Amino acid sequence: MQYDFILFLNSIRWQDIVDITLNSYILFRLYVLLRGTNVFRVLAGITLLWILQRIAAAIGLIVTSLAFQGIIAFAALIIIIVFKNEIRSVLQTKNIKTILWGLHYQTIKTPVEIVIESIYELSRRRSGALLVFPAAEDLKEFTQSGITWHGQISKEMILSIFWHDNPVHDGAAIIMGDRITEVGVILPLSKRQNLPSYYGTRHRAAAGLAEQTDALVIVVSEERGKVVVAKEDRIIDIHDNLELAQILEDHVGMSTKHISSRKKENLRLGWAAVLAFFFVSGIWFSFARGLETLVTLEIPVEYMNRSPQMQILETSINEVSLNLSGSGNLIKSIRPEQVNVRLDLSKAVVGKNTVTITPEDITLPPGVLLKKVTPTVVKVTLDVSIEKNLPIQADWIGKLPESLIIASATLAPERIKIIGAKNILNKITTIYTEKIQLDSIKQSGEITVKLALSPASLKIVPGSPDKITLTYVVKNRPPADNEE
Repeated sequence: MQYDFILFLNSIRWQDIVDITLNSYILFRLYVLLRGTNVFRVLAGITLLWILQRIAAAIGLIVTSLAFQGIIAFAALIIIIVFKNEIRSVLQTKNIKTILWGLHYQTIKTPVEIVIESIYELSRRRSGALLVFPAAEDLKEFTQSGITWHGQISKEMILSIFWHDNPVHDGAAIIMGDRITEVGVILPLSKRQNLPSYYGTRHRAAAGLAEQTDALVIVVSEERGKVVVAKEDRIIDIHDNLELAQILEDHVGMSTKHISSRKKENLRLGWAAVLAFFFVSGIWFSFARGLETLVTLEIPVEYMNRSPQMQILETSINEVSLNLSGSGNLIKSIRPEQVNVRLDLSKAVVGKNTVTITPEDITLPPGVLLKKVTPTVVKVTLDVSIEKNLPIQADWIGKLPESLIIASATLAPERIKIIGAKNILNKITTIYTEKIQLDSIKQSGEITVKLALSPASLKIVPGSPDKITLTYVVKNRPPADNEE
């Protein structure tokens, strides 16, 4: 398993990394631009269908796979036709910088911020309001006639509840967390005599509930637009939104700061980037493996790191067969010099050696995988290298003209040092020159010839001449004596 993983990593090219990174970024940008829209939700559904289709294809569910493919194609068409206006509106509202690399953070308001914004809008409109924030105690024993709501808190929701023509606008709204749980609630009136004379029913109701419970009640005056808070036996006049925010934070334990929200948003974007990378990597791997092409190449074997004191006498093979796989374009573009089989003989000894071919001995272009090697074992016979001073002899072939004879022939040098395997050199007593044609000789002269070293593993000792000078003297053949 670990070996297959290493092979997979070695097969990845820098082009593949660029390909995956670029498409991952494009997918991440689509998430940033389209999140929160209907288009994004439909795309998420199509992605899920695509994953199911790949799973169905992998386990052999042919009909199911085809059905998913048809649904995906139809859904892609729906996105283009049905959501074209939404896509255009998203792209038109952003400049090129925002589209390519800007991060648009969604504005996330806490319930406290929404409440404060709503209260001061009600104050500006001179719309009376009564908002209750319970603490630990249950308020059911102290309230009545409430209508269960359980709506998500929002500015629009609060403004609509206390709209003058709304039947429940005279009652209180109970807010717990980010939900408006009840509206039109009737609160008990305070019986205190020391309340200001200009306090109306809403103020007395707020004071009455605050005196009997641990709830906090906010009142917006309809006549004066003033905001007050009732807590226990205190009535607090609110002078600005910061003061109100602090009181609400202390009561409900929520912060109006965006730090935690921004951190959550950054974390969400980070996870989106990671998921985009793994999703694109999965697609790349699926297509890359699915478009594999197989090829068989015959590659010569090179023997490396052999000790200078040893010579190769014999090898069982001179080339191996490699079964390779990869994308069609990669396989077609392979050049001979890109594939090598090099065997390490640094640990070989005199005599017969068995060397196993491993993937580490094979060099392949990036992106190409090795499937099989044939054969996997090579037998190499080595011997100690020695030097031997051997006489040189001219190797004449052919025939001189009938009227000529070679009176003398001199080689310079007459002997030469040869280096080779001990087992071979011990059997050799003479080194011959290359073939010298007698037919072409008409007169005395001098020629330069090379030595015919056989086997090819024999070498001339460095410093010795690699060519031999042959000086020959040709004379006329004397006439034969007549017999009587």
